[in-house]
Amino acid sequence: MRTGSEPVTARSALRARFWLSLWGLVWAVFGTAAFALVGRVGWAIACGVLWLVATIDMIVILRHIRQGPHYQPGRDVPPYRPPESHGRR
Repeated sequence: MRTGSEPVTARSALRARFWLSLWGLVWAVFGTAAFALVGRVGWAIACGVLWLVATIDMIVILRHIRQGPHYQPGRDVPPYRPPESHGRR
């Protein structure tokens, strides 16, 4: 059910994002090393930039996970209630 307040009440699957970020980080490190070894500087730089982005994403994800259930709700946290409609139907 869409309520129109999704940006305010949206939740993110942080553990899934963590594992996807880790997967991207591993491949970016591998790509940077592999392309640097074969002399493809442009591709090595591109993978290095991707490595930086994946690292920053992982830092943000870990910060949100450590902030507790407000950012990473468990099974015991009930879903948000839809906002009250103010005269709109």
